[in-house]
This record gives sequence, C-alpha cells and structure tokens, in this order.
Amino acid sequence: MRELVGRLAALDPDAGAAVRVIAYFDRLVESRAGLEAIVRGAAVLAGCPARLVDGERRVRVHVLADGRREDVGTPPDPAWSSTPLPSAGTGTLWLERPGPAGPVDAMVLERAAVAARDVLDRTRGRAPAARPGDDPALIELVLDGSAPEPVRLRAARLLGLRDAGLARVLAVEGGGAVIEPVGLSSARSPQQVRRAGVGPAVPVLDLPASWAAARTALRLTADGTEQDPGPRVVHADELGGLAVLAAAVGPDTEPVPDVRALDRAGSVAPWMLATLHAVAVEPSLRTAAAALNLHHSTLQDRLTRAERLLGWNVRDPQGRLRLQLAFALRRMHRHPESPPR
Repeated sequence: MRELVGRLAALDPDAGAAVRVIAYFDRLVESRAGLEAIVRGAAVLAGCPARLVDGERRVRVHVLADGRREDVGTPPDPAWSSTPLPSAGTGTLWLERPGPAGPVDAMVLERAAVAARDVLDRTRGRAPAARPGDDPALIELVLDGSAPEPVRLRAARLLGLRDAGLARVLAVEGGGAVIEPVGLSSARSPQQVRRAGVGPAVPVLDLPASWAAARTALRLTADGTEQDPGPRVVHADELGGLAVLAAAVGPDTEPVPDVRALDRAGSVAPWMLATLHAVAVEPSLRTAAAALNLHHSTLQDRLTRAERLLGWNVRDPQGRLRLQLAFALRRMHRHPESPPR
C-alpha cells in the first residue's frame, strides 16, 4: 500500500492522498473504532475542525484539526462542506471550512461518514440481544466516550453494572473487550487462555479511560512461549513509565538496536529468549536457574553465550534493566496497536 501511494502521489498528488484516506478509514473500520476516533481522523486528514451531529441519536462530536476534542454549542455553518450519514437518520458530518469540498476533502467526508454510520448502526441502531450482558453493542456503547452519559448509563445497567459501582475493562487478544465489575473473578485466573490487558477499576462513566489503559497493557503481554516469553495478563496500573514508552512506539517506529539484538539472539537457540527473560525478571541468577530447572553453572554458560550475541552484560543491574526494556519494546513492536473504539 505504501508503495502504491508513493507511485500515485508522484503521478497525481490528489490521487495519492485519496488512497491514503481510504486506507486510513478502512483500518478504523477493521479495528471497530469509535465515533471520536473517526471524527478525529477526518479533522486531522482534512486539516480543519470536524464535527458529527445526529439529533435523533443525541450525538455531538467535535474535534479540532490537531486532534483535540472540544465540545461546542454553536450550530454548524451551512456554508461548510458536509455530507449526511448514509441511511443513518439525521446524522451529518461537517468539515468546518467553506465548500465546495475539493477531491481530498470529499473523500474524507465520504469515508468518514460511512465509518460513522457503521458505528451508529452497531451501537445505537439495534435492539438488545437476548442476553444483554453478552451484547457486544452494549459493551461498545459503554466504552464510547462520545456517547451521551444517560445513554451510556442505560447500556451499563443492561449489562448488569451498577451506576455507583466500580468496574474495569479487559482488552482481550483479537480485539474484544470484557467489562468486569470489581469483586468478580480476576483476569489473573489460571483459566485465562488468551492474552489480556486489564484496565484500572473506575466508576462506570470512566470506563472509556479504563479501556484505553487496558489496550496499552495488552501491548505489553506475551504469548508465554519460548519465542515470546512473558506474562499473558498485564494490569495497566502496574505499568508505571512503560505506559509512556508505549505511547511513543507505534506501527511505524523502527526497533532500537537492542530489540534487533534480542531477536538475533533468539534465532540462535530455542532456549535463548526464555533464559534471558528469566534473568531479566527473577530477583537473582539462582532463582532464575531454579525457574528454568537448570543448574547454576549451566545458566552461567548460557549467559556467556547470550552476552556475546547481545553485546552487553546482563548480569549487573544496568544490564538487567537494559534487557527488561528490550523485552518490553519487543512486545510493543509485536503488538503495535490494539483496536480503539
């Protein structure tokens, strides 16, 4: 896709930009992004504020050109470029500059309107399922920070959540979300079979923030295999500064040399990454050897080989910290982003 965009841009800048717009909104649709993410995409791509208004569904989302959300009470200007949401009642998407829209703005409006229509149909346009607690549309509505508070509270009640209670969100491998009232079974359960990031416990109306934190935590999880050692479940409130680091590592971020070195070392022997991970997380080399069911001298021999491949000493505190960061960054690159809502 990048090569195609580059070739089109060289021939026709508008065509190249249009392909980028299509690809951008296709990714949002595939990841089941929420209304705010879609309107933010329209604003950033068009380079001007964008707003989505649907009177019937009580939806008002306004995002500035720099991606910041800003609630406004003034009505849209009829001179702005706009398009109705297809088959979505009274909804309209606006780009806040005078029309008519150019080819790129027209493509932004078209693709964003279709994406927003899909979200509204999914979350506001269908009856509850036979078992409301299992209805993904209700879960999505509770996690949509752009939805009106009364609508989100009603959806939360249908899911069995108490207005005054606390709950957390689990971001599950594959893009699913699970809302877990505080006091029920924990995501640390040995029955957990998929990777999961666990958001902090918050009031019901703050669950979108718990969902965002859970998605970040999911990026720090591992498969728990020899080639991807580490925890399958990570709690967001235990990440500390790693959450800031995760925000700086995206799909287009190049791996740092330490991550490349770790990958090279892992390709040399099947035991390499599991051995290094044990050294990184265990309190001492002896406990690492015990966790690996190795004799202490065998572990020392392995580490001598590993250090030659990595290029640094992993047995002192500075080297262990460097190894821990390399593993964390490696997981972020393996899971560059989790689906937003």
